[in-house]
Amino acid sequence: MGVIKVIEVMANSTESWEDATKKAVKHAGKSVKNMRSAYVNEQSCIINGDNVTEYRVNVKISFEVS
Repeated sequence: MGVIKVIEVMANSTESWEDATKKAVKHAGKSVKNMRSAYVNEQSCIINGDNVTEYRVNVKISFEVS
């Protein structure tokens, strides 16, 4: 059994929190291998007038270290 490590990644999207989460995982995957799970720790958004213009997430990604 390996060791599980957790990193925290922040990402944003103009479409949705789900899209921002997917971007966080995709970006982490460029340098992290053996990812196991992602936990959305926090969600926020930017508002301009009465419109949401940007969705932001703070994601904890766990991965196995051999």
